[in-house]
Amino acid sequence: MRLALLTVVAAAVLATQSAMRHSDRIPDIGVSNWLGAKQEPINGVASVVDGDTIEIHGQRIRFNGIDAPESNQSCGDAKGFDYPCGRRSAEALETFLLASSPVKCTFVTWDRYRRFVGDCQRADGINVAAWMVEHGQALDWPRYSRGAYSAQQAKAATAKIGIWVGAFQAPWEWRAQHSESTPSSKPLGIIKRPLVAQSGYSCEPRRYCSQIGSCDEARWYLENCSWGGKLDRDKDGIPCEGLC
Repeated sequence: MRLALLTVVAAAVLATQSAMRHSDRIPDIGVSNWLGAKQEPINGVASVVDGDTIEIHGQRIRFNGIDAPESNQSCGDAKGFDYPCGRRSAEALETFLLASSPVKCTFVTWDRYRRFVGDCQRADGINVAAWMVEHGQALDWPRYSRGAYSAQQAKAATAKIGIWVGAFQAPWEWRAQHSESTPSSKPLGIIKRPLVAQSGYSCEPRRYCSQIGSCDEARWYLENCSWGGKLDRDKDGIPCEGLC
């Protein structure tokens, strides 16, 4: 029995030494992997959801450290008139991303709505979040950024561009006052394509009034697509007035 015990111990020692020598081949099965903390970067053509959120391959991605006006948020222009700053922010982001595609997003964390939060760059290497803040289309969000984009924000404020042209409310404050009607207050997670198909509508490809069959369809595009504002040329809240 003593000999058998020594044999087992020796075998265990050899196995441990072998594992240590080949530890680079052993997958990490720590808690972080079980929780899905480590994620591969996402790379692809982006669809704009709003000024701080995009979708790539069906996954919603929130830009890390910034906050843009909500889709239905209004701000004041230089003359004190309201304008749809949330929609303008989304349109600016879409134009910016189309100029150099695809987009690559490196994982930072998951937010409470199970959205992938990441640092994103265009194909030419320009940081998307930094560009949005520098051009006054989003704000540095100190709660999460620790001031990473404060220099870009100061530049935009000095130049009075984007939302800095007039009066505005910080998006996180605006959401707090409109929590029941704000889309961002609802969990987003991964888009389920069958649900999009059941609605009969999709933001891709973009459409013109001549291609739209009903007022309900036009309103859906206006409320859900970054390009929907172009269906409402006079900005009165009514899209494709020939239909509505």
